[in-house]
Amino acid sequence: MLSPAQKRFLSGKAHLVNPVVIVGKHGLSKSVLDEIDSALKSHELIKIRFLSGEKEERDAALESICEALSAHPVKHIGKILIVYRQAEKPRLILP
Repeated sequence: MLSPAQKRFLSGKAHLVNPVVIVGKHGLSKSVLDEIDSALKSHELIKIRFLSGEKEERDAALESICEALSAHPVKHIGKILIVYRQAEKPRLILP
């Protein structure tokens, strides 16, 4: 679990990050999860943009992503999800 201070720190870092994964109308699939996993390995902190779906669907997708990939939810703003997973050699040092 991330503390509120860590979430604020990561949210600030994510402000300048562009979405690296875009989830279309078909929602989460194995290939999308693989792409998210690859992005987390490369970047640690990523934004995911959803093109469709209601808030409840995006909340469920965020929970599924974090559970499947051992990641942490940082923030959910509109159709943007921010996700963090610490790398083996972390580039972001959390407070």
